[in-house]
Amino acid sequence: MALKFDTDFDPSYGQGATVAPNVLRITAKNPSPFTFHGTNSYIVGRKTLAVIDPGPDDDAHLKTLLEVIGDRSVSHIFVSHTHRDHSPLAARLKQHTGAIVLAEGPHRPARPLRIGEVNPLDASADTAFYPDIALPDDTMVTGDGWAIRTVLTPGHAANHAAFALEGTGILFSADHVMGWSTSIVAPPDGAMADYMASLDRLIERDDRLLLPGHGGPVTAPRSFMRELKTHRRMREQAILERIRSGDRTIKDMVRAIYRDTDPSLHGAAGLSVLAHLEDLVARGLVSTDGDPAIDGIFKLAG
Repeated sequence: MALKFDTDFDPSYGQGATVAPNVLRITAKNPSPFTFHGTNSYIVGRKTLAVIDPGPDDDAHLKTLLEVIGDRSVSHIFVSHTHRDHSPLAARLKQHTGAIVLAEGPHRPARPLRIGEVNPLDASADTAFYPDIALPDDTMVTGDGWAIRTVLTPGHAANHAAFALEGTGILFSADHVMGWSTSIVAPPDGAMADYMASLDRLIERDDRLLLPGHGGPVTAPRSFMRELKTHRRMREQAILERIRSGDRTIKDMVRAIYRDTDPSLHGAAGLSVLAHLEDLVARGLVSTDGDPAIDGIFKLAG
């Protein structure tokens, strides 16, 4: 069964939308093929608030956040990961509110860069971000009428975290699971093996509602994530089939597998294929000379 995405979403720019009791969503106006209608920031609480993913360094978005916050205080700012559409506004929001900034840690790739390798994702990384407090897995942070547990979910980014709103069945899934599209997993910042392990971890949970970093809620999380996992395994099989058919380069694989995709997105697709190939090489199913690379030559192992 094909994975079904939900692209019916009203961003309601410039205002807050109630998505759960004491949870407001404010969507930044930074639409793109990778951010959908924009980045979702969430405000949790009634009197003393937590903000999850303040978003890009954008004056209009900061203005909306402050207007929605009003005369209430903000005690904590949680950041899911350090891509520029999620973390940069944390510093300015902290200046206005005095809140503590929390995240897994500063930006880092999932693996070291190899000799001669250039990271094509540098422009998307917020390397200036450093949290006030680093969050180990399963850390519980309590506020005024709310408690948020850290659920580390590396894969899309090495420092990616989801946040569970304790006692509600709500998980802020950021970019790990989104209803409108699959998550980008692109080396060296992301790793497919990490992504799949994190996906399995979330499937084992019993969350009833996912609030993602882009797009609308995921209302049947476990079944949707199982479909995501199947989709990834089917993509893996498609790559293996292309190699069996004689394709040796990522460019050729992308041309065949993503033939119905806008060619402007083929660069990102190539990085996704590389992520799968890194995993397949590590598992001994595919071989290449040296480390897997975007311009490498690949064949079946054995």
